[in-house]
Amino acid sequence: MQGTMKAIAKTAAAPGAEMIRVPIPPVPRHHILIKVSATAICGTDIHIYNWDPWAQGRIKVPRIFGHEFCGEVVELGEDVTCVQLGDFVSAETHVTCGRCYYCRSGLGHICQEVEILGVDREGCFAEYVVLPEQNAWKMERSVPVEIAALQDPLGNAVHTALAQELTGNTVEVIGCGPIGLCAVAIARKAGALRIYAADVNEFRLDLARKLGADVVINARKERIDEVILQETQGFGVDVMLEMSGDAEAIRQGFTALRKGGEAALLGIPSRPMELDVADALVFKGATVRGINGRRMFQTWYKAMDLLAAGLDISPIITSRFPLDEFEQAFDLARSGKAGKTILYP
Repeated sequence: MQGTMKAIAKTAAAPGAEMIRVPIPPVPRHHILIKVSATAICGTDIHIYNWDPWAQGRIKVPRIFGHEFCGEVVELGEDVTCVQLGDFVSAETHVTCGRCYYCRSGLGHICQEVEILGVDREGCFAEYVVLPEQNAWKMERSVPVEIAALQDPLGNAVHTALAQELTGNTVEVIGCGPIGLCAVAIARKAGALRIYAADVNEFRLDLARKLGADVVINARKERIDEVILQETQGFGVDVMLEMSGDAEAIRQGFTALRKGGEAALLGIPSRPMELDVADALVFKGATVRGINGRRMFQTWYKAMDLLAAGLDISPIITSRFPLDEFEQAFDLARSGKAGKTILYP
């Protein structure tokens, strides 16, 4: 396709971003061109926008960023066979090599040569984006574009939450960003007995209530472990879903986990942390899983089934902006007074 497009790019090694106009990208063999219908701001995008130490060590400028989106296929590269013009798609944003041990043994989500859309290759904060055809996920037209744009964080929540049994179990969700909020909704849909949601942000705790949390805990005012142990007569919860990456919250979460309980950790601490492994894990007989991304494509099928069964994550969407107003959108997203922010090219 000929012409130019608008895109939000990190053009300098400094905080902020810039709206630029660039050529619509060419479409390589086995790739597709997607006209973006909606895209969402992720925590990773905020790291890039802020230009924090992680971004400084990972992002090469200039880079169009953004990786959560949906759109319509408008051009096919040579030898594309699985996607058709006009398909409505979301995207698995981890582009894998297909050759390493992990890819060849069904663990492509932890590919040793993975490239991430909007991080290692040009992203979706633009009018058009190029994607390998195997990374396209066809969506039903009945799915609202705002929900279709959120399949990446929903997939992370599905992978984390369903890594252990939720039905009939008590669950603590630590960290109520968009992924944690999706996990609350999934736990409720899966039949969790009681859900405890913890965060330091009252706005997001209110969203957790709307999505099905029975008890919310403001970790600035109360200790997570003390509240849960009091609520459970000292027994603790069956399942811990850790989405915050905060060292103290993680420690308190393990204290609130019952003996023989299961924990899934998705949150990433900003630096190495201390944990009393003997008390938190060994003597407790806890099962702990590290979660990275989504299983390709097992998690995607589960997410689609949950949506078809009535899972409603729409309350996490709290703000919407045209792409041109990205600076206001990022200011709001960084303020903590938003759930998920959607941008429309």
